[in-house]
Amino acid sequence: MTEPQETKRPSISRRSFHKAAATTFGAAAGFHFFPALADKKLEKPTLAGIGAGGKGLTDISGAAKAGFHVVSLVDVVDIRKLGNAQGDKKALSRLNKLEGARNDHPDAVFYRDYREMLAEMGDKVDAVTVSTPDHHHFHASAMAMLAGKHVYCQKPLTHGIWEARMLNQLASKTGVKTQMGNQAHANDHMRRCVELIRAGLVGKVKEIHAWTNRPIWPQGFAAPPEAEPVPDAIDWQQWCGPAPFVEYSSRIAPFAWRGWWDYGTGALGDMACHIMDMGYWAMDAKAVRSVQAKQAGATDLSPPINSVLTWEFDATPYSVADGFSYHWYDGYIDAKFDRESWQLIKNGDEYNHPSEDVLGDVDFSQFGSVVIGEEGKLFFNRSKNSWVLESGASIDGFQWPSESLPRATGQNAYAEWMDAVKGDIDQAASHFGHSGPMTEMILLGVIAQRNPDQKLVWDPAQMEIVGRSDLSKLVRRDYRPGWESPV
Repeated sequence: MTEPQETKRPSISRRSFHKAAATTFGAAAGFHFFPALADKKLEKPTLAGIGAGGKGLTDISGAAKAGFHVVSLVDVVDIRKLGNAQGDKKALSRLNKLEGARNDHPDAVFYRDYREMLAEMGDKVDAVTVSTPDHHHFHASAMAMLAGKHVYCQKPLTHGIWEARMLNQLASKTGVKTQMGNQAHANDHMRRCVELIRAGLVGKVKEIHAWTNRPIWPQGFAAPPEAEPVPDAIDWQQWCGPAPFVEYSSRIAPFAWRGWWDYGTGALGDMACHIMDMGYWAMDAKAVRSVQAKQAGATDLSPPINSVLTWEFDATPYSVADGFSYHWYDGYIDAKFDRESWQLIKNGDEYNHPSEDVLGDVDFSQFGSVVIGEEGKLFFNRSKNSWVLESGASIDGFQWPSESLPRATGQNAYAEWMDAVKGDIDQAASHFGHSGPMTEMILLGVIAQRNPDQKLVWDPAQMEIVGRSDLSKLVRRDYRPGWESPV
């Protein structure tokens, strides 16, 4: 098969790029934006995929199948500049999907910098998918929304709490259609369980538990790996972007960045947006009071090998009167980080999960969460369209509720986002007004992981941890020069 030719485009000088970017994003503090694209009716909207390998290819393909026309691809790795050196092949062995994205969309204009793409493509782009490492989510999404683009951003929505709050506010201000990439949110069985819990299937809720076997990537290391030469295919400065610079190593990217505080958010940030989603949604749980973490193996550089966290929430209409607790468990028990292989070594196949008092006879490996009320328990797995109910006698007279939540077209997150972009619905269900507050809650847990065995009391109005001004930089991080906040 003949290799598709890279689309030629006029070059843009560094000076003209920064001038265009300043015009587009300059008055950000006042939430200035370009509403024309957000307001117009779109039947075949155009899309730029920011992040084109790994999950990026999945998001781009999903959006294309939903009806978007892909006109641009952005990635810090130009796979067509991959050298034949053994080091290049090792470094990029996980990135074969990048070539797939280029072949699937041969006419799409390729960039290595999404700021350049937004400045140059202008109104040729209606929407973007953001499928980068966590530390780029905020800048890419905020810049796109300020330019009037609809945004589908992978989870967690942002790397930090302040960023999640800003994206929520910016989405409201601009009116663009948004969606976070916790795809199971579009599934009928999740929406049905939300309806059942709200209808009182298990009575007033006292506690919720959620668990995962992640991390399956290296975490818990105390020093960076040895520096390696940067392959020609990678723009490493752009990869580091707004986060602190680190010398390149194939043990950081393209996969293991999740195990770095500066670039990822560990197992909690990666998986909680999926596994905690149903319970959080069912409870309409936006007012978190506090969080506390117990852990093993966290360092200044890297998240813990495993951890247990507890959040306390204010009461909602679906909880007992004094509020409810949400518990999280991650990581294999007794796993160790091995520096020579740069891997987590498991000691057995059992990972953190709730106690037998919570689980009863249910196999923890078959489910990922359980909602416990005064009258029963509902075990749920986002990947299964069935659930297990343990109930008391009072459930016998339960009146099964009618559907109250809209269903996503084809139970597909990309199709639901497309419906919002086309104006057929107001917003996709996991829009930033929902996913932003949930991300804030989860990332408060990330801060707790960095400060184990301390109860952190949260003031959502002031966006601060009460009495802990020393943690303010974990709520709102600093950025590298040249990567100032766009809002």
